[in-house]
Amino acid sequence: MYIYDSVQKTKRKFIPQVQDKVTLYVCGPTVYDDAHLGHAKSALVFDLLTRVLRANNYDVTYARNITDIDDKIIKKAQEQKKEIKEITNFYTNAFHKEMDAIGVTPPSIEPKATESLDAMFALIQKLLDTGHAYKTDEGDVYFDTASDSEYLKLSSRVQDDEDRQERVESSSLKKNPADFAMWKSVKDESITFTSPFGNGRPGWHLECSAMIEKHLASPDAKFAVDIHGGGADLLFPHHENEAAQTRCGTNHTLANYWIHNGFVNINGEKMSKSLGNSFFLKDALKEYDGEVLRFYLLSTHYRSNFNFNTDDLSIAKKRLDKIYRLKKRLFGLAQNTDATPFKDKLLTALSDDMNVSEALALIEDMLSVANETLDTQGKHKVLKKETIANLAFIETILGFGIKNPFEYFQFGITTQTKKKINQLIRSRDEAKKEKNFELSDAIRDDILAFGVSIMDTAQGTFWEKV
Repeated sequence: MYIYDSVQKTKRKFIPQVQDKVTLYVCGPTVYDDAHLGHAKSALVFDLLTRVLRANNYDVTYARNITDIDDKIIKKAQEQKKEIKEITNFYTNAFHKEMDAIGVTPPSIEPKATESLDAMFALIQKLLDTGHAYKTDEGDVYFDTASDSEYLKLSSRVQDDEDRQERVESSSLKKNPADFAMWKSVKDESITFTSPFGNGRPGWHLECSAMIEKHLASPDAKFAVDIHGGGADLLFPHHENEAAQTRCGTNHTLANYWIHNGFVNINGEKMSKSLGNSFFLKDALKEYDGEVLRFYLLSTHYRSNFNFNTDDLSIAKKRLDKIYRLKKRLFGLAQNTDATPFKDKLLTALSDDMNVSEALALIEDMLSVANETLDTQGKHKVLKKETIANLAFIETILGFGIKNPFEYFQFGITTQTKKKINQLIRSRDEAKKEKNFELSDAIRDDILAFGVSIMDTAQGTFWEKV
């Protein structure tokens, strides 16, 4: 298996520290607002990575944190006159629901900042004791970037003071403009936490280093985790600062491999709230099936910037439709899990730095051959068994085609209409049992009037939107 290391800027063979075991840490959401397409893209990339690792028989421990301490959260709680926990619980639950809708497997561990304060305090104290951090007269604790000879090597940045000032919080009491807060003193009556350093709140960069050390790092290991990931925008300053804290405050280098996914653009413009083009995932899910969004967002290589537009989304849906049409042809046949040449080729492609373009090309070829063979040799049992095995593997490793094929084609039909159609189908089934074929035909016409087609199978009667 090969991974492009975004720090070393080269593709590297993946070798975990412990044979057959992988530790993966990905920066998760700050839960003060709804998830947008950028959150979805990153979550899907690392969901795919986890699936590929597990398909290669690695035992993966995947941690994705929840940032539930942040000035933005506090501001929203104050604006809405709610408890901070009410805000964070609401958006955490919404995030989980939306991740489930696009098929993201829950992480093995999901630590929260509020549950990791003791680990943060321990790391701050170690950095103070070793001279890598200092406390100001105002009670803030800063990391001393000048004390770390390797600072900025992760992101390969060369900065002047003006650049540093733009990207990190400014304080006249800092020793260096690039120094960043690990503990921010708060003396007003806003939400604070008690610490050995006074009342305040932790710095954003601190929590990830502390959580990794607490949940994933082995005492004698060289690296705290095998793989650290997140969006490309996190490389600097967030990951740079995380790495500095871990390097100077523990006996670990933070990660052996670094993976960063590209940005999401909306119709050619970088997505941002300041531009007013943040596309919330909840809104996209009202318009499109979650699996269609998954297919679309994973259809380009993870390192490339992704340009979201509805024309490309429609094309992606048509490609996913092909999987479901083949699945419909084979509906009701027993699943076969035997190895096939296709499965080996697909895993090989995805094991090469998640080469999704090659993977999708292999799927297109498989679908074409399977449909052509079924057209000419409909009773070809070996072909059917192999195809079912291939579709099952696509479900497992890519998360595509997991639904009942008839239900997949029902997207866009209201819940009320679905209930009416299903009730009519039950009435039609009863009429057929009673051999009242005139009534069953009449009910069939009523069903078709909803703009759907129906199919009678050994597993029952199914319908889909025309």
